[in-house]
Amino acid sequence: MARYLRYAVVLAGALVMLFPFAWAVVTSVTPDGALLSTPPDFTPDNAGLSAYRRLLEALPFWRILLNSAWIGVASTLLQLVTSAMAAYAFARLPFPGRGALFAVYLATLMVPLQVLVVPLFIEMRTFNLVDTYFAVLAPSISSAFGVFLLRQAIAQVPREFDEAALLDGAGHLRIFFHVVLPLIRPALATFAVFGFMASWNSYLWPLVIIRSPEFMTIPLGLASLHGQFTTEWNVVMAGSVISVVPILILYVFAQKHVIASVAQSGLK
Repeated sequence: MARYLRYAVVLAGALVMLFPFAWAVVTSVTPDGALLSTPPDFTPDNAGLSAYRRLLEALPFWRILLNSAWIGVASTLLQLVTSAMAAYAFARLPFPGRGALFAVYLATLMVPLQVLVVPLFIEMRTFNLVDTYFAVLAPSISSAFGVFLLRQAIAQVPREFDEAALLDGAGHLRIFFHVVLPLIRPALATFAVFGFMASWNSYLWPLVIIRSPEFMTIPLGLASLHGQFTTEWNVVMAGSVISVVPILILYVFAQKHVIASVAQSGLK
Protein backbone atom coordinates (compact mmCIF):
# COMPACT_ATOMS: atom_id res chain seq x y z
CA MET A 1 0.00 0.00 0.00
CA ALA A 2 2.81 2.39 0.88
CA ARG A 3 4.47 1.70 -2.47
CA TYR A 4 1.30 2.59 -4.41
CA LEU A 5 0.97 5.74 -2.33
CA ARG A 6 4.52 6.76 -3.32
CA TYR A 7 3.71 6.08 -6.95
CA ALA A 8 0.61 8.25 -6.68
CA VAL A 9 2.59 11.11 -5.14
CA VAL A 10 5.27 10.86 -7.84
CA LEU A 11 2.61 10.73 -10.57
CA ALA A 12 0.86 13.79 -9.14
CA GLY A 13 4.16 15.66 -9.01
CA ALA A 14 4.92 14.68 -12.62
CA LEU A 15 1.52 15.95 -13.75
CA VAL A 16 2.08 19.26 -11.97
CA MET A 17 5.49 19.62 -13.64
CA LEU A 18 4.17 18.72 -17.10
CA PHE A 19 1.05 20.89 -16.97
CA PRO A 20 2.77 24.17 -18.06
CA PHE A 21 4.28 22.44 -21.10
CA ALA A 22 0.97 20.84 -22.04
CA TRP A 23 -0.81 24.18 -21.62
CA ALA A 24 1.77 25.90 -23.83
CA VAL A 25 1.16 23.35 -26.61
CA VAL A 26 -2.63 23.70 -26.29
CA THR A 27 -2.43 27.50 -26.34
CA SER A 28 -0.15 27.47 -29.41
CA VAL A 29 -2.82 25.66 -31.48
CA THR A 30 -5.80 27.59 -30.06
CA PRO A 31 -7.45 30.06 -32.50
CA ASP A 32 -7.54 33.75 -31.55
CA GLY A 33 -11.22 33.80 -30.65
CA ALA A 34 -10.91 31.05 -28.05
CA LEU A 35 -7.80 32.31 -26.22
CA LEU A 36 -9.72 34.12 -23.47
CA SER A 37 -12.59 31.65 -23.15
CA THR A 38 -13.81 30.95 -19.61
CA PRO A 39 -13.30 28.30 -18.36
CA PRO A 40 -10.17 27.43 -20.35
CA ASP A 41 -10.67 24.70 -22.93
CA PHE A 42 -8.06 21.94 -23.22
CA THR A 43 -9.61 20.71 -26.47
CA PRO A 44 -10.21 23.93 -28.45
CA ASP A 45 -12.38 23.81 -31.55
CA ASN A 46 -10.76 24.61 -34.91
CA ALA A 47 -7.28 24.01 -33.51
CA GLY A 48 -4.57 24.67 -36.06
CA LEU A 49 -1.05 25.86 -36.79
CA SER A 50 -1.91 29.42 -37.77
CA ALA A 51 0.02 30.78 -34.75
CA TYR A 52 3.18 29.03 -35.98
CA ARG A 53 2.76 30.56 -39.43
CA ARG A 54 2.29 34.03 -37.96
CA LEU A 55 5.35 33.50 -35.79
CA LEU A 56 7.50 32.80 -38.85
CA GLU A 57 6.06 35.87 -40.57
CA ALA A 58 6.57 38.19 -37.59
CA LEU A 59 10.20 37.24 -36.90
CA PRO A 60 13.19 35.78 -38.75
CA PHE A 61 12.69 32.88 -36.36
CA TRP A 62 15.00 30.38 -38.06
CA ARG A 63 17.85 32.92 -37.95
CA ILE A 64 17.10 33.57 -34.26
CA LEU A 65 17.03 29.82 -33.60
CA LEU A 66 20.35 29.37 -35.37
CA ASN A 67 21.88 32.23 -33.35
CA SER A 68 20.84 30.66 -30.06
CA ALA A 69 21.97 27.20 -31.20
CA TRP A 70 25.49 28.09 -32.23
CA ILE A 71 26.01 30.49 -29.32
CA GLY A 72 24.80 27.78 -26.94
CA VAL A 73 27.10 25.15 -28.48
CA ALA A 74 30.12 27.48 -28.51
CA SER A 75 29.48 28.62 -24.94
CA THR A 76 29.09 25.04 -23.73
CA LEU A 77 32.29 23.85 -25.42
CA LEU A 78 34.29 26.78 -24.06
CA GLN A 79 33.00 26.19 -20.54
CA LEU A 80 33.76 22.47 -20.76
CA VAL A 81 37.36 23.15 -21.81
CA THR A 82 38.12 25.86 -19.25
CA SER A 83 36.22 24.23 -16.39
CA ALA A 84 37.72 20.77 -16.93
CA MET A 85 41.27 22.12 -17.05
CA ALA A 86 40.77 24.29 -13.96
CA ALA A 87 39.07 21.41 -12.13
CA TYR A 88 42.00 19.12 -12.88
CA ALA A 89 44.43 21.71 -11.53
CA PHE A 90 42.44 22.13 -8.32
CA ALA A 91 41.98 18.40 -7.85
CA ARG A 92 45.37 17.03 -8.84
CA LEU A 93 48.07 19.71 -8.89
CA PRO A 94 49.40 20.75 -5.46
CA PHE A 95 50.37 24.42 -5.33
CA PRO A 96 50.51 27.03 -2.54
CA GLY A 97 47.14 28.57 -1.71
CA ARG A 98 45.13 26.05 -3.69
CA GLY A 99 42.38 25.73 -1.08
CA ALA A 100 42.07 29.48 -0.53
CA LEU A 101 42.03 30.18 -4.27
CA PHE A 102 39.34 27.56 -4.82
CA ALA A 103 37.23 29.07 -2.02
CA VAL A 104 37.54 32.54 -3.55
CA TYR A 105 36.64 31.13 -6.96
CA LEU A 106 33.54 29.45 -5.54
CA ALA A 107 32.59 32.69 -3.78
CA THR A 108 31.95 34.22 -7.21
CA LEU A 109 28.85 32.00 -7.39
CA MET A 110 27.25 34.35 -4.87
CA VAL A 111 27.69 37.36 -7.19
CA PRO A 112 24.59 37.69 -9.41
CA LEU A 113 24.90 38.65 -13.05
CA GLN A 114 22.88 41.82 -12.40
CA VAL A 115 25.80 43.18 -10.38
CA LEU A 116 28.25 42.52 -13.22
CA VAL A 117 26.19 43.81 -16.13
CA VAL A 118 27.41 47.42 -15.98
CA PRO A 119 31.16 46.60 -15.60
CA LEU A 120 30.89 44.00 -18.36
CA PHE A 121 29.13 46.42 -20.67
CA ILE A 122 31.77 49.11 -20.05
CA GLU A 123 34.49 46.56 -20.80
CA MET A 124 32.82 45.48 -24.05
CA ARG A 125 32.31 49.10 -25.09
CA THR A 126 35.97 49.90 -24.38
CA PHE A 127 37.05 47.16 -26.79
CA ASN A 128 34.35 48.09 -29.37
CA LEU A 129 32.66 44.72 -28.98
CA VAL A 130 29.10 45.90 -28.30
CA ASP A 131 26.56 44.26 -30.62
CA THR A 132 28.83 41.36 -31.61
CA TYR A 133 28.64 37.62 -31.15
CA PHE A 134 31.85 37.62 -29.11
CA ALA A 135 30.31 40.03 -26.60
CA VAL A 136 27.43 37.60 -26.07
CA LEU A 137 29.86 34.71 -25.54
CA ALA A 138 32.48 36.49 -23.40
CA PRO A 139 30.81 36.20 -19.94
CA SER A 140 30.17 32.47 -20.44
CA ILE A 141 33.70 31.39 -21.35
CA SER A 142 34.28 30.12 -17.80
CA SER A 143 31.99 28.81 -15.07
CA ALA A 144 32.63 28.57 -11.34
CA PHE A 145 29.85 26.00 -11.01
CA GLY A 146 31.44 23.92 -13.76
CA VAL A 147 34.81 23.96 -12.00
CA PHE A 148 33.14 22.87 -8.74
CA LEU A 149 31.13 20.08 -10.40
CA LEU A 150 34.04 18.68 -12.40
CA ARG A 151 36.48 19.00 -9.50
CA GLN A 152 34.16 16.85 -7.40
CA ALA A 153 34.05 14.29 -10.19
CA ILE A 154 37.84 14.26 -10.66
CA ALA A 155 38.39 13.95 -6.91
CA GLN A 156 36.48 10.65 -6.99
CA VAL A 157 38.79 9.19 -9.63
CA PRO A 158 41.33 6.99 -7.76
CA ARG A 159 44.82 8.46 -7.77
CA GLU A 160 46.19 5.00 -8.47
CA PHE A 161 45.22 5.53 -12.12
CA ASP A 162 47.37 8.67 -12.22
CA GLU A 163 50.27 6.86 -10.57
CA ALA A 164 50.05 3.96 -13.03
CA ALA A 165 50.08 6.42 -15.94
CA LEU A 166 53.07 8.24 -14.44
CA LEU A 167 54.97 4.97 -14.23
CA ASP A 168 54.29 4.49 -17.94
CA GLY A 169 55.84 7.88 -18.64
CA ALA A 170 52.67 9.92 -19.08
CA GLY A 171 52.63 13.60 -18.18
CA HIS A 172 49.77 15.66 -16.84
CA LEU A 173 48.35 16.36 -20.32
CA ARG A 174 48.16 12.67 -21.21
CA ILE A 175 46.71 11.82 -17.80
CA PHE A 176 44.14 14.59 -18.20
CA PHE A 177 43.03 13.62 -21.72
CA HIS A 178 43.42 9.83 -21.66
CA VAL A 179 42.75 8.90 -18.02
CA VAL A 180 40.67 11.55 -16.26
CA LEU A 181 38.34 12.83 -18.97
CA PRO A 182 37.06 9.38 -20.06
CA LEU A 183 36.26 8.55 -16.43
CA ILE A 184 34.23 11.72 -15.79
CA ARG A 185 32.08 11.61 -18.92
CA PRO A 186 28.82 11.58 -16.90
CA ALA A 187 29.84 14.78 -15.12
CA LEU A 188 30.88 16.37 -18.42
CA ALA A 189 27.54 15.46 -19.99
CA THR A 190 25.65 16.84 -16.99
CA PHE A 191 27.53 20.11 -17.09
CA ALA A 192 27.04 20.31 -20.86
CA VAL A 193 23.27 20.14 -20.36
CA PHE A 194 23.35 22.80 -17.64
CA GLY A 195 25.68 25.05 -19.65
CA PHE A 196 23.64 24.80 -22.83
CA MET A 197 20.39 25.47 -20.98
CA ALA A 198 21.88 28.54 -19.27
CA SER A 199 23.05 29.95 -22.60
CA TRP A 200 19.81 29.05 -24.40
CA ASN A 201 17.66 30.76 -21.76
CA SER A 202 19.95 33.76 -21.17
CA TYR A 203 17.98 36.99 -21.46
CA LEU A 204 19.51 39.85 -19.45
CA TRP A 205 23.02 39.95 -20.93
CA PRO A 206 21.92 39.60 -24.60
CA LEU A 207 19.29 42.29 -23.96
CA VAL A 208 22.01 44.67 -22.75
CA ILE A 209 24.69 43.92 -25.33
CA ILE A 210 22.72 43.24 -28.55
CA ARG A 211 21.39 46.04 -30.74
CA SER A 212 20.91 44.50 -34.18
CA PRO A 213 17.98 42.16 -34.97
CA GLU A 214 20.30 39.76 -36.83
CA PHE A 215 22.08 38.95 -33.55
CA MET A 216 18.85 38.32 -31.63
CA THR A 217 18.51 35.14 -29.56
CA ILE A 218 15.43 33.10 -28.63
CA PRO A 219 14.56 34.91 -25.35
CA LEU A 220 14.84 38.31 -27.03
CA GLY A 221 12.74 37.15 -29.96
CA LEU A 222 9.98 35.88 -27.67
CA ALA A 223 10.08 39.10 -25.65
CA SER A 224 9.63 41.15 -28.83
CA LEU A 225 6.31 39.38 -29.46
CA HIS A 226 4.75 41.11 -26.45
CA GLY A 227 2.79 44.15 -27.65
CA GLN A 228 2.40 47.42 -25.80
CA PHE A 229 -1.35 46.97 -25.36
CA THR A 230 -2.20 43.44 -26.51
CA THR A 231 -0.26 40.20 -26.90
CA GLU A 232 -1.04 37.27 -29.19
CA TRP A 233 -0.44 34.56 -26.63
CA ASN A 234 -0.87 31.71 -29.06
CA VAL A 235 2.00 33.11 -31.15
CA VAL A 236 4.15 33.55 -28.03
CA MET A 237 3.40 29.98 -26.96
CA ALA A 238 4.20 28.72 -30.45
CA GLY A 239 7.67 30.26 -30.11
CA SER A 240 8.01 28.81 -26.61
CA VAL A 241 7.12 25.32 -27.81
CA ILE A 242 9.72 25.48 -30.60
CA SER A 243 12.34 26.81 -28.18
CA VAL A 244 11.81 23.90 -25.78
CA VAL A 245 12.33 21.19 -28.40
CA PRO A 246 16.18 21.47 -28.66
CA ILE A 247 16.50 21.29 -24.86
CA LEU A 248 14.34 18.15 -24.77
CA ILE A 249 16.40 16.53 -27.53
CA LEU A 250 19.64 17.36 -25.70
CA TYR A 251 18.36 15.93 -22.44
CA VAL A 252 17.07 12.73 -24.08
CA PHE A 253 20.55 12.01 -25.47
CA ALA A 254 22.34 12.98 -22.24
CA GLN A 255 19.83 11.54 -19.76
CA LYS A 256 21.81 8.37 -19.03
CA HIS A 257 24.96 10.35 -18.23
CA VAL A 258 23.07 12.92 -16.14
CA ILE A 259 21.53 10.21 -13.96
CA ALA A 260 24.89 8.47 -13.61
CA SER A 261 26.57 11.73 -12.61
CA VAL A 262 23.97 12.49 -9.94
CA ALA A 263 24.23 8.94 -8.58
CA GLN A 264 28.05 9.06 -8.44
CA SER A 265 28.50 12.58 -7.05
CA GLY A 266 25.51 12.67 -4.71
CA LEU A 267 24.43 16.06 -6.06
CA LYS A 268 20.88 17.05 -5.18
